[in-house]
Amino acid sequence: MRRWFILTASHLAMLGIGFAAGIYTLPILTAAKPPNPAAYQAIETETLYTGRLARDLKGSDLLHWGEGEVRLSRSRIGHIGHLAPGPDYKLYLAPNFVDTKEAFLLIKDRSIRVGDVKTFNGFIVDVPVGIDVRDYNTVVIWCEAFDQFISAAAYRPSRQALK
Repeated sequence: MRRWFILTASHLAMLGIGFAAGIYTLPILTAAKPPNPAAYQAIETETLYTGRLARDLKGSDLLHWGEGEVRLSRSRIGHIGHLAPGPDYKLYLAPNFVDTKEAFLLIKDRSIRVGDVKTFNGFIVDVPVGIDVRDYNTVVIWCEAFDQFISAAAYRPSRQALK
C-alpha cells in the first residue's frame, strides 16, 4: 500500500512538472518569427516617440519581464529587445506610467488594447485606425490569460506631469 502511494505521488508530481513546463514552453515553440531588420528600419524613419522597457520594474519578476526599446509611429509600434515568453500577451497604450499589476488594473479601463504580441525577440504591431498614440504616454505589455503585468515603457511625459 505504501509503495502504491509513493508511486502515485511521484507520478502526479512529474505530471504537474510536465504540465507546467508545457505551459511555459508552448508559447516559445509556437511563436512567430520576429520582424526582419528592414521592417524596423521603416518604423525608425516614421518614429514619433521612443521609450525603454526595463527588466527591473517593481511588477516584473523572473518569469514576467521585458527589456529593450519601443518605437511608436502613428501607424505602428515596434519593439527591439526581448520579452519573457508567455501566452496571450497584449499591447496596451495607457494614459499613465504603471509598473505593477495593481497599478495597471486601476487604469485598464482608461487604456486601450492595440493588439497581440506574438513574438518574444522584438515585435511590430499595427495601430488600429482611430487610435492616436498622442492620447497616451505609456506602452504596457500584459498577459491577458493570467492577468499578469509583464513590462511597461513611458514614451512621453504624462499630462499630469506637464501641469
